[in-house]
Amino acid sequence: MAAYELAQLNIAQMKMPLDAPGMADFVANLDRINALAEAAPGFIWRLKNEEGNATALRPFGPDTLVNMSVWSGVQALSDYVYKSLHVEIMKRRKEWFERMPEAYHVLWWVPQGHRPHEYEAMQRLQTLRAMGPTDKAFHFKQPFAQPA
Repeated sequence: MAAYELAQLNIAQMKMPLDAPGMADFVANLDRINALAEAAPGFIWRLKNEEGNATALRPFGPDTLVNMSVWSGVQALSDYVYKSLHVEIMKRRKEWFERMPEAYHVLWWVPQGHRPHEYEAMQRLQTLRAMGPTDKAFHFKQPFAQPA
């Protein structure tokens, strides 16, 4: 059993309110894509409220959606993100979300069983933005191995 698990955060700034007609396809696919993630090999946990809704959590502002989860490792998360039906939603990101000039996605290792808080995750994202990929905060293009 691994001593560490992979945490990930991605944020997205909406172009319009979640209940706007232009967001309807995004909202209509949320349950399906979340269920796909939860059934994916290597999935461990995702941030959501008591009703199972992650879009209701807005710790970084009213227009910023937060997606945070924990996985068994980089490959498991990568397979879900890039090799599952999740790709069809990612291809449409520009319809719903603003282009972000800075990093909006970060990966980092957490001790097994740890569930990161949103503010911990934002600190990791800020570290990635300030320092580039390190063993403390990285991305898919330059992953770091689990700590020894």
